[in-house]
Amino acid sequence: QVQLVESGGGLVQPGGSLRLSCAASGFSINSYIMSWYRQVPGKERELVALISGIGGTIKYADSVKGRFTISRDDAKNTAALQMNSLKLEDTAVYYCNAIYDRDVWGQGTLVTVSS
Repeated sequence: QVQLVESGGGLVQPGGSLRLSCAASGFSINSYIMSWYRQVPGKERELVALISGIGGTIKYADSVKGRFTISRDDAKNTAALQMNSLKLEDTAVYYCNAIYDRDVWGQGTLVTVSS
């Protein structure tokens, strides 16, 4: 079964950190572009960060540059998003996405930044 499973979401205070993980199964992520998106109720899903196969290209949304770091470990078939200096406006459901010859989405993990 082809799937992505996110983990690591939770409640954190402003200025805190979280690390999201994305575990792929049923396929190898080697050639896939791995991305993290987020969505707030009532708004469109937005791209947070992406990393190409072999990590040659990395892009971030302007709103997270300098605070978030995307990474991948093809040997472990995983991707991750390290989120530092979290802000209230980072609160959202975060989704992992893998795209190449198929488009695979995870179920999402909720990140809540609140004091």
